[in-house]
Amino acid sequence: MSNKPEVWLRGPLDGIPALLQPVAHALLQAREEVNELMQDFPDALLWERPAGMASPGFHLQHMAGVLDRLYTYARGEALNQQQLDYLAAEGKNISVTVNQLLEHFNQQVDIAIKQLSETDEATLIKVRGVGRANIPSTVIGLLVHSAEHTMRHTGQLLVTVRVLLDK
Repeated sequence: MSNKPEVWLRGPLDGIPALLQPVAHALLQAREEVNELMQDFPDALLWERPAGMASPGFHLQHMAGVLDRLYTYARGEALNQQQLDYLAAEGKNISVTVNQLLEHFNQQVDIAIKQLSETDEATLIKVRGVGRANIPSTVIGLLVHSAEHTMRHTGQLLVTVRVLLDK
């Protein structure tokens, strides 16, 4: 593991509104941990499901997909067909490598950080609909959930990878 302090202890992030700093810190922390964890992870184990747990491939796909979907809802937009197709394919053993999944996850974190930097704090309590049922949330609710959801899956990925590499 890195000797640097956790991202939240490194100070405020330039260009990120004050109320959204914790969201950005969590996403960047997750990215660092996921990239370090998956360094040199064998592609052959990507879809393994020890003890029925979700595979590393699923976690990587799902974290990227959820970021994309939650930030779409935070903008007040509905999901497009490409996003719905991606959701339907999450967890399916497809011909991708660890590096390809990491690259996609890293891109989604970059997109999320950019959107955070462009978010007006005055909009944080605006209501946004989630999913086809249009379940009400708020901009800040969606953004905070993106951080906690990403960290939850980061922890699950860590356990799954360690179990697989300990075999």
